[in-house]
Amino acid sequence: MKIVYILPGSGGTFYCENCVRDIALVKALRQRGHDVVMVPLYLPVFSDDPDIAADIPMFFGGINAYLQQKIPLFRHTPRWIDKMFDSKWMINAAAKRAGSTRADGLGDMTVSMLRGPDGNQAKEVDRLVSWLEKETSPDIIHITNILLLGLAESLKEKLGAPIVCTTMDEDGWIDAMQETHREQCWSLLARHAGHVEAFVTASAYYANIIQDRLAVPIDRMRIIPIGVDIQEEVGRTVSDSPTIGYLTRMCESLGLGKLVDAFIDLKCGPNPIPGLRLRVMGGKTTDDERFIREQQAKLNAKGILGDAEFLDALDRDSRRAFLRTLTLLSVPMHQGEAFGSFIIEALAEGVPVIQPRVGGFIEVIQDTGGGILYDPNEADALTGALRNLLQDKEKARTLGENGQRRVARVYTIDRMVEQTEALYAGIVGDKK
Repeated sequence: MKIVYILPGSGGTFYCENCVRDIALVKALRQRGHDVVMVPLYLPVFSDDPDIAADIPMFFGGINAYLQQKIPLFRHTPRWIDKMFDSKWMINAAAKRAGSTRADGLGDMTVSMLRGPDGNQAKEVDRLVSWLEKETSPDIIHITNILLLGLAESLKEKLGAPIVCTTMDEDGWIDAMQETHREQCWSLLARHAGHVEAFVTASAYYANIIQDRLAVPIDRMRIIPIGVDIQEEVGRTVSDSPTIGYLTRMCESLGLGKLVDAFIDLKCGPNPIPGLRLRVMGGKTTDDERFIREQQAKLNAKGILGDAEFLDALDRDSRRAFLRTLTLLSVPMHQGEAFGSFIIEALAEGVPVIQPRVGGFIEVIQDTGGGILYDPNEADALTGALRNLLQDKEKARTLGENGQRRVARVYTIDRMVEQTEALYAGIVGDKK
């Protein structure tokens, strides 16, 4: 099967759950004999394989897309000028600042992108569609973010292939915008939804959100849980000291500050846990650096900075080695999200998790039996949950083993790609 797979790049400087999912799926599809053209937009993707899309030109380069939004002249510049801003060194420079912008400051650009050929990035739409029309004749087009659906009508008209769209957590970005932009985005998305054969998400929780927001019929929603690569077990190297871990982008909105505060309470408060350590991994953007320094300063003020590590590595092997040193993992984001790939990565290594009772976390933890849910609105609930599991080694072991067995059966890349293949085949078969 010939597949065009379109995804937004995150810049490659922090742990991007969607990028991990997309790269794993593309690799697995290719290994199973499918011809997959992967097209990252805006910035490079977060990947252990930097050459996975090396032969693809840059489309919607982050600098060009921004300039075309803000300066009308750049909506008409020739390609030779645009290529300067799409050069590797400039895109890499922009990648270092990926995530440094705010949704409420990019509302106008998000709306413009959703207007597709009628937006300020119209020449980028034309260039992408023309290249795909010349270079490939796909059986199916997979767009991996609903904020890219401004492309859908043009792609369908020119390439004639059915469109599948993955959706994960875009509501948080849209709902953070000013009201006018927020309403425009949801209105445009509801209109574009008619061009999509099937929407894919990883949890019933988020499927319900998209059905409600876009009025998508239930028969066009598919739940395909994210899978991880289950490799041969080589054993955990858990530290003799109890160790709390955090794995995702190191930023305030994803709960790192809450975990640092809980660690300080457990380390320095009444009834401290002897030898307790904190290990943090997930990368950052330039926008996060001040926040990280503030967390380190809090730890230093208590004299326990030496008991905490903030690690730079992001690749899959480093993540696996990191997870195997943990007693438990927690990413205490208050709002939750659609799934939580870090949960599955931790459980694959036998590491139990503690998460707030919000969003898709509820489904994943209840299904795997690999962790504990706490009430994020209850004072000291996180600290209490961490203390209880750290002090109950047998429970932690049981939760980790339960989760590991369930992940090995249900949350694998093989299962994810099989379900995706079946979805593609059903759609393509119906269209013939």
